[in-house]
Amino acid sequence: MNLRHNLYRQILTIVLVMFALIYISFAIILPKVLIPFYEKNIYLYLQTPLDIISDDSIATEIDSSVAYIYEKDDDITVSSNLGEIIDLKANQILENINGKYGKFTYQNKTYYYNTLNDVFGYKIAITSDNYIRQMRADILEALFPVLLITLLLMLAIVAWWSQSLAQKIRHLKEKVDNLDNDNYVDKYNYKVDDELKVLSKAIDEMKLTLHKQEEYKNKMYQNISHDFKTPLTVIKSYIEAIEDGVEDEKDGLKIIKQEIKKLEIKVHSLLYLNKLTYFKDMENYKSGQTNIVDLLETSVSKFKVARPDIKWQIDILDKKTDFKGTTEMWEAIIDNILSNFIRYAKKEVKITVKNRRITFYNDGPNIDKNILDDMFTPYKKGINGQFGLGLSIVKQTLSLLGYEVTAKNERTGISFIIK
Repeated sequence: MNLRHNLYRQILTIVLVMFALIYISFAIILPKVLIPFYEKNIYLYLQTPLDIISDDSIATEIDSSVAYIYEKDDDITVSSNLGEIIDLKANQILENINGKYGKFTYQNKTYYYNTLNDVFGYKIAITSDNYIRQMRADILEALFPVLLITLLLMLAIVAWWSQSLAQKIRHLKEKVDNLDNDNYVDKYNYKVDDELKVLSKAIDEMKLTLHKQEEYKNKMYQNISHDFKTPLTVIKSYIEAIEDGVEDEKDGLKIIKQEIKKLEIKVHSLLYLNKLTYFKDMENYKSGQTNIVDLLETSVSKFKVARPDIKWQIDILDKKTDFKGTTEMWEAIIDNILSNFIRYAKKEVKITVKNRRITFYNDGPNIDKNILDDMFTPYKKGINGQFGLGLSIVKQTLSLLGYEVTAKNERTGISFIIK
């Protein structure tokens, strides 16, 4: 309720300001702008009777709002209403007249005159600014009811519109408040396809994205728990077997070391995923350049030990082999890809750098298309139910650097392409 009232006050204030500006424009500024037009009409209005004014006719009141002065042979005759128009004598008025027509100010009031000098004598028509004042009053009198009616209509429209707007905003707030509520049902119907409807759809999409991410994370936690639980169970079992004398100590310690190494790899992967958040806050991770050739040769040397039966080949067909990112980031990318490859490669692993692309190929089995589309997606399982945390690291790191990675089934084997 407070939302509607606050919004209504804001919009009402804007409407009142607009009304005040309109009123000032039409009732104050416009009459002043029209003064030259009014004055031109006054001069024309004063000129017409001068042609018919004579010594005899000046005594007759032609127009009560205009006074006349007639001068001939140093003899001055004035109309009977001169004193009502201006509180000055004829000779004083003549002193203020300069030119054929014009105006002068007396006692904070403006007077307009027009003259005619012909064979019959020197004739002057003079009037006050009552005409202009009356025009201003007429404008105000005509505009005020119109502006008042307009304001009332605007207030009615604004009241209806602000109430509708406030209702939409309350609905959007309700949707945001229920982002984590799966039981919430949105029944609001937008009759107008406006920006608020677009925002409502964006909230729906955000909720869907958050829901998917929550599902991914839950699956990740389940897989991580399983991946950690299995080696820990094996380690515990072998320790108990060694203590009971069931298992040979040397063989048992060998198995325990292997399981600890698996745990260490998983811990390092999780720590690196967490470190990606830190990389996002750094400004220089993209500005750095890494020579990919040196890293490829170093990584291949490490993995050759694990799979000496594989033929390892590196083809550098680009002159420029520097890529955006730090050495640590590219080392994580390459090591995680090759770690995946040595599990499935049969006889060959080939790495090609060409046209600013890096292609990793192994001659292992093709991947099911459903898995192929999502194998780099965070928290998704990969081939044979493997968790695929390493490929998630590859995807997130490359996205951070502005690169993309895709998987492609070849006639024999599979390729990972970074571009």
